[in-house]
Amino acid sequence: MERMNLNLRTGPPGPEPGGAASGTPATDADRALWAQFTEASTPEAFCRSWLALQCRVIEGVVGGLVLLGSPDRGPFSPVAVWPDPRRSLKHLTPSAERALAERRGLLLHQAQNGDAGVSGERYDVAYPIEVAGRLHGVVVLEVSPRPERELQIVLRQLHWGAAWLEVLVRREQAATDAATQTRLQTVLDLVATPAGEDRFYAAATAFVTALATRLDCDRVSLGVVQGGRVHVRAVSHSAAFGKHTNLIRAIGSAMDEALDQQAPIVFPAPAAGAIRVTRAHTELARQAGAGAICSVPLSDGDRIVGLLTLERPAERPFDTTTVEMCEAVGALAGPLLELKRRDDRWLFAKAAEAGRTQLAHLLGPRHVALKLSVLALAGIITFVALAQGDYRVTAKTVLEPTVRRAAVAPFTGFIAEGKARAGDRVRTGQVLAVLDDRDLRLERLKWLSQEDQFQKQAQQALATRNAAQVEILRAQVEQARAQLALVTEQLARTQVVAPFAGIVVEGDLSQKLGAPVERGQVLFEVAPLEKYRVILQVDERDVADVALGQRGHLALAAFPSEPLPVTVEQLTPVSTAQEGRNYFRVEARLDASPERLRPGMEGVSKVEIGRRRLIWIWTHEVIDWVRLALWRWMP
Repeated sequence: MERMNLNLRTGPPGPEPGGAASGTPATDADRALWAQFTEASTPEAFCRSWLALQCRVIEGVVGGLVLLGSPDRGPFSPVAVWPDPRRSLKHLTPSAERALAERRGLLLHQAQNGDAGVSGERYDVAYPIEVAGRLHGVVVLEVSPRPERELQIVLRQLHWGAAWLEVLVRREQAATDAATQTRLQTVLDLVATPAGEDRFYAAATAFVTALATRLDCDRVSLGVVQGGRVHVRAVSHSAAFGKHTNLIRAIGSAMDEALDQQAPIVFPAPAAGAIRVTRAHTELARQAGAGAICSVPLSDGDRIVGLLTLERPAERPFDTTTVEMCEAVGALAGPLLELKRRDDRWLFAKAAEAGRTQLAHLLGPRHVALKLSVLALAGIITFVALAQGDYRVTAKTVLEPTVRRAAVAPFTGFIAEGKARAGDRVRTGQVLAVLDDRDLRLERLKWLSQEDQFQKQAQQALATRNAAQVEILRAQVEQARAQLALVTEQLARTQVVAPFAGIVVEGDLSQKLGAPVERGQVLFEVAPLEKYRVILQVDERDVADVALGQRGHLALAAFPSEPLPVTVEQLTPVSTAQEGRNYFRVEARLDASPERLRPGMEGVSKVEIGRRRLIWIWTHEVIDWVRLALWRWMP
C-alpha cells in the first residue's frame, strides 16, 4: 500500500532535509497557519486554518470548500473557502451533494465548459464528515489532473486529515452535552429541594431560597392559585413576611398578570420575544428597585397551580437559557408542591370540611341547582328500582340472500366484454360478460376442413376398394364432427348470462378485459331481490335469553328510521370469536321486505325477550360480570 504523505503535525513544521532554511517565506506561512490552527476559538476559524493546511499539504489543489450544518438534516453551508473566501466555488456543489447523499469519499472527473469561470478538465475530491453515524458536513477539493494512483493518495490524505474535523465535532458536542448536563443537574437539584420537606410551607420556602441562590437572584417568591387569584405563600430567605404589605401586593399583582396571560413574562421584555402586558411587573420593579423580573407558571398537568417571580439587578437580565430553565423547574416542581399543599392537612379535617360544605350547600340558601339535582337523582333511583320495561337483546345484523347463484366461465379463454358488475340489477338471460371467440372460430374452421379432407380420403379409399382404410377414415370423420360439435357448443356459450332476475352481489370484469379465465372460474354471483335471511351475531352472555319464534325489529344503517319486523327462526350452536368476545349465529326472517333492501346491508337488531325491572336491565351485565369474577377467585 502506498504511504500517505499527510503532514498534520501538532506544531509548525521544521525544515525539510535538503530544503529551505527555517526562515523562508514558505516556512513562515506554515508556522502562521499552524498558530492559527492551534489557537482557533470558533469552528469557522478552525475549519479555515485546517483547510489551508490541508491544501498546502496536498499538491495541485486549485480550490477547497468545507460545508457544515445540522447533523443529518442540514442545510449545509460553507464555513471555509480556500484560497480566497470571495471566490465562487459553486461548481463544487454537485460533488458535495453527491458525497453527502452517498456518504462516502468520491473521486469525480469533471470536464468543465467555462460556466464556472474555468475551463479544461479537473478532478473533485469529496469526503463526508461523519461522526457516530451522523452526517455533519463535507469537504470538497478541486485538484489538477493527475494519474489515478496519485488521486487515490489524495483521497487517502483527505480521509486522514478529516479526522481533525471529527475532533472538532466531538469537542463541540462535548461542550454542548456538558452545558445541557449542568442545566439538567441544576433543575434536578432544585426540584429535589422541596422533596425533603414534609410540610408545604417549609418545602416552598426551601425551594425558593435554593432557586434564588442557584440563579443569583435578589428575591424569589412563590404564589398559589386559589379562587382564580394568586396568593403569595413563600419568599426566599424569609421565614415570615407581611402578607398585606405593598411589596407583597405588588408581587401578587405581577403573578396575576402572568396567570391571566397563561405564559412566562420577562421584564424588561426581550426584543425578539412575544409581546406581553407588563404593567404590574413595571410597578413591581419601581417599588422593589429590581432591574429584571421574570414570572414563570407552575403547572400540574394542564392546570396552572402557582407562579414563581424572580428578581435580579438590571445588570443581570434574564436570558433565554435562564427562562427555559425556570420553565423546566416549574413544570417539574409544580405537581410536587401542589401535592404537598393538598396533603398538608388532617385527613379528618379534609373529609369533614368537604362534607360540611356539601351539606351546607344542600340545606342552606342558594345552590338551587344542587338541591334540584339531588331531588332528581333520588326520584330517578326510585323510579328505576320500581318501574319495569321491555328487555331486548341487541345484536349486530347483516342481510344475506337466501340463494346465491354463480355464473362461471364455460371454457378456458379470455374476457372480451364485461357488461355488468357488482350492484347492477339484471334480468333472466341478460348478458353479464362475453368471452373472446376468435380462437374458437379458428378451431371450428380447422375441424370443418379436416372433416372435408377425411370425407374425400374415404371416397378415394372406397373407389380403390380398400375396406380397412375406409373404416379408419369414417372414424376420423366422426371424430372431426364431434370436435366440430363441441366447438360449436362452446361458441354458443361465449356469452355468460344471468341465471335469474336479481342483483349482482360479486364480480366486476370491467377492469379485466383481455384477462385469461379458467373453465369453471366464478365470474359473477347473482342473488334474488325478494328473499333474505337476517343473520344476528348474539353475544354469548345473551344467547340463553333468545328462543325460536321471538319477535324483534331490525334497524339498518341505510335507513335507521324505519325498523323492520323480524322473527327468530334458527339458533346455531356454533360460536365465532370477534373483537375478543364470542358470538352465536342466529337466523331470522323478515316479516316485510321493502324493495330498497340489498344483500350485505348491516344494522342492529333488538329481539324482544320480556318485561324486566329497569334497574335489572341496566345493571345485569355488570352484576353477572362481578358474579363470574367472584366465582373465579373464590376457593
